[in-house]
Amino acid sequence: MHSPTSTDAFAADTDPLGRERSHLAASRAALKAMREDVEALDLRDVTGTWVSALVLQKQVDERIKALADLAHTPLFFGRLDYLHAISEADSEGSGGEQFYIGRRHVHDADGDPMVIDWRAPVSQPFYRASRKDPMDVAKRRRFGYTGGELTAYEDENLSDPDEGDARSALLAAEIEKPRVGPMRDIVATIQPEQDEIVRADITGTVCVQGAPGTGKTAVGLHRVAYLLYAHRERLARTGTLVVGPNRSFLQYIEQVLPALGELDVAQATVQELVGHVEVRDADAADTARIKGDARMAQVLRNAVRSGITLPTEPCVVVRGSRRWRVPAYELEEIVRELMDRDIRYGAAAEALPQRIAHAVLVKMEQGGEAPDDRVQDAVARNAAVKATVKACWPAVDPVKLVHRLLSDAEFLAAAAAGLLDADEQALVLWSKPPRSARTAPWSAADAVLIDETADLVHRTASLGHVVVDEAQDLSPMQYRAIGRRCTTGSATVLGDLAQGTTPWATGSWQEALHHLGKDGAHIEELTQGFRVPGEVIAYASRLLPAIAPGLAPATSVRDAPGSLTVRQVASGRDDAVLAACHDALRHEGSVGLIAADARIPVLAEMLEAAGLPHLAPGTETTADARLTLVPATLAKGLEYDYVVLDEPAAIITGEPDHRTGLRRLYVSLTRAVSGLTVLHTEPLPEELG
Repeated sequence: MHSPTSTDAFAADTDPLGRERSHLAASRAALKAMREDVEALDLRDVTGTWVSALVLQKQVDERIKALADLAHTPLFFGRLDYLHAISEADSEGSGGEQFYIGRRHVHDADGDPMVIDWRAPVSQPFYRASRKDPMDVAKRRRFGYTGGELTAYEDENLSDPDEGDARSALLAAEIEKPRVGPMRDIVATIQPEQDEIVRADITGTVCVQGAPGTGKTAVGLHRVAYLLYAHRERLARTGTLVVGPNRSFLQYIEQVLPALGELDVAQATVQELVGHVEVRDADAADTARIKGDARMAQVLRNAVRSGITLPTEPCVVVRGSRRWRVPAYELEEIVRELMDRDIRYGAAAEALPQRIAHAVLVKMEQGGEAPDDRVQDAVARNAAVKATVKACWPAVDPVKLVHRLLSDAEFLAAAAAGLLDADEQALVLWSKPPRSARTAPWSAADAVLIDETADLVHRTASLGHVVVDEAQDLSPMQYRAIGRRCTTGSATVLGDLAQGTTPWATGSWQEALHHLGKDGAHIEELTQGFRVPGEVIAYASRLLPAIAPGLAPATSVRDAPGSLTVRQVASGRDDAVLAACHDALRHEGSVGLIAADARIPVLAEMLEAAGLPHLAPGTETTADARLTLVPATLAKGLEYDYVVLDEPAAIITGEPDHRTGLRRLYVSLTRAVSGLTVLHTEPLPEELG
């Protein structure tokens, strides 16, 4: 086996671009050979049962998918030339080593690496090395691509004291590349502060407060990919999950992980996680705020345990010709002990008959018999024992219990005593209680209450790692719903307090992490933007003193003069919007038309009448349809090259209060990557100056 290529061998390159293209072609051929080797596997003689055959075939199929060569996705995007040897095989040589950094590992027929996975330790200096700390790197090379073709390269001689700092043109071009289609990975452009978050240890939870355009969503997804690389077996057993605010958002990000070769990461909204009932109704803001309050957890716990009754009669078990009597005081001791242990309600209900049966077995032994475990199990199933358990510790159906809690004022008052006042209880109760749980007008907040109740009865299974995006919009009870799915695992929490647009929006990350059950989490703040132009983010940041006074304004590495246009339209606003859309479509890339939800039907009709095709949020753009019509309530987390923003005042008044409206406007103003046009007939909010 030979070592990775020595830098000395290419010291006198006369055609460096040609050599790099040759290496790309050879790497693609090697990847094809790797895939063909897997496809050629004959599983007929290596499997036992048909079940193991199916499992093994699934693993092979997934491996084949992971080895797919995506035509327009470069296999490698960088190269590191080390000053000294990294591998033991080359440690006696005089030169350093050279590694190509890419999205996945590729090796040749001898097993020698042609491309190193970006997550490998040897790849880390590609993101972290600097002139101040070169990390033994002589040269960092970045590659530029057009489609799938390698067209340019750019070198940084990190160990050369005579070379000055210069902004990478290829890095800037990659960051500013037009956004057509779903969200792309940022693996080629990860910055040092982002890389620290991506590679943080799996045992700790990380919370990222990120201003618009700082790449927090991409950082969270790349962190999942890194953890799956570094802890493959562990996470294969326990699972990983990405939680997003809505299905449109998940559709937008769903291609990032597959592009990095990771296919087994589940994605869900909070509503899908707690889908115990069909949501048919929406709560008023005040009602939803109370139902989402952390106090409801104790209300539900009180309601679940309200049916527990201390026994007043003995339990008499008949076996053959003998009767065995467990007196009421002894039963009471057993029940009280289970109550004091504070274990799950369902686990206690399963333990109670065994505890009573054990008490019977003790008496049988005292009577001269020699019962074994089979006898105890039989006694636990005895009708008398079952009757005692049912009377003392009745079964709880989570859906029916929450139905009763929201329907029965007396039951709610007893469970909420000292927790909710009379006015709050009135807000929680249904005005017209439904006849049954099956016909109840369940809301999204009710589904979370049912999920909490289900966990009180039987513990929710924990995953190895959970990523929560747009977390600032979650209620305390929603945090608890996610938190119980990573009680034994870790989490990555992503959000921006300035973009909280729900009535229960997060006030501080410390509070949010407490409800998540991760008090010790490390909080990182990303303030340097890479996506939103400086002129646009500066304009939107005028709202920060009113919507999030504790946050520092974001900065941007992108200086793009002329990227912001704010124009008042005296009349003919719809015509002005249409014209602005046509102007934006003259540029390359995606276009988002963002407007207040109430304006969407009018704008949709206008676009159709003009023969201008448009898409719904989350739908992949095509060459023929690059315009997306976006309700302001669905804009969060999405990005477009050019944005036309219709009537800011309507976006503000579409929310229940002024601050939430300003936050919604802040979100809408910060979706543009290349240019933003704001059109208005009504006065702009005074907070924009």
